[in-house]
Amino acid sequence: MKALATSSLLAATLATGLMAGLFAAFAYAVMPGLRRGDDRTFVAAMQQINKAILNGWFMTCFLGAILALALAAVAQWSGGDRRVFVFVLAALVLYLAMFVITAAVSVPLNDELAAAGQPDRIGDLAAVRERFESGWVAWNIARAVTSTGAFGCLAWALVLHGRSTH
Repeated sequence: MKALATSSLLAATLATGLMAGLFAAFAYAVMPGLRRGDDRTFVAAMQQINKAILNGWFMTCFLGAILALALAAVAQWSGGDRRVFVFVLAALVLYLAMFVITAAVSVPLNDELAAAGQPDRIGDLAAVRERFESGWVAWNIARAVTSTGAFGCLAWALVLHGRSTH
């Protein structure tokens, strides 16, 4: 059980950290950079990013973190340290909040942007961008905060786990 507790906690921390980094990078670099572009550039870039991100690496981290978090929580509850369990549980709750935001807000906004069609064929690019940008940016910041909080909880859980195994 100790091997499962350690490996699942490490996997959860790595996958959650990668997701937190992705959302944070969008918050502090990608979206501010795209904000400086014209409407066509913004819409075209986001449409292509939304297509490109649906790949095996993303899905492994995005969904794998949930599995690893659940395994880590079970392992800590079953035979691990209850102090570690509390931080793993907090991380799971924060990560699930990010997951819900993604499913309920970000994906529908991405789908709406894709449904607008090719940028060269959109009559009012400014309106399409306006319907998408501010909401997506605000909710992405919420995803960055929740996933970074989950990562921080897992980092501390690793510290506590390391102390309890010595």
